[in-house]
Amino acid sequence: MRNNFRRRNGEPTLYIKQYKEMFLTIVLYVDDLIFMGSDETLVEEFKEEMKEEFEMTDLGLLKYFLGIEVQ
Repeated sequence: MRNNFRRRNGEPTLYIKQYKEMFLTIVLYVDDLIFMGSDETLVEEFKEEMKEEFEMTDLGLLKYFLGIEVQ
């Protein structure tokens, strides 16, 4: 898998990248990309890579997803 992400068995929209003790988790849903990680630098680097490759709007912290409030 590109960039060392691994798709999780049983959930084709969930990808995880592990680097030493850090991780980055990505969920794809139609045209949305939701991601979180254990290290802010890792998250920011991923966000910048995506902005270079794709037209992307950063909506900030997730508040709602599929009608469910997220805290």
